[in-house]
Amino acid sequence: MKCPACQHNGTRVIDSRPVDEARSIRRRRECESCAYRFTTFEKVEDLPLIVVKKEGTREEFNREKLLRGLIKACEKRPVSLEQLEKLTMDVEKEIRSCGFSEIQSEKVGEMVMDRLAAIDEVAYVRFASVYRQFKDINVFLDELKELIKKEE
Repeated sequence: MKCPACQHNGTRVIDSRPVDEARSIRRRRECESCAYRFTTFEKVEDLPLIVVKKEGTREEFNREKLLRGLIKACEKRPVSLEQLEKLTMDVEKEIRSCGFSEIQSEKVGEMVMDRLAAIDEVAYVRFASVYRQFKDINVFLDELKELIKKEE
């Protein structure tokens, strides 16, 4: 690895430790020529995960976009950002563990809603109303009835 200070092509690793739930490694390095110390990170390169939308278009899975939607659904609710980040990471981890490079957006939405219902029912209904595009109050009431059945 090249030294960022002197461009010498020789460095040695001083310290290594896992970071990001052991998904990457942080390395402290020192240049063999000028003794400059710097940090590098090493992680497995994930293959792009493609989400197939209802209308057939494809886009790359975006964890931040999903998190933003969850934050909106949980606005003014007692749900921490850490809970939402964990939910988002769990969904992505489950999708990647399936081994497919493409997944239907409906499947992603169902995975999110299953987890969100266990965290906060109001946030679940908010998310479901946007995700499922409730057309009228009857569809909304049907969803609430299903939620009540699950609790019994």
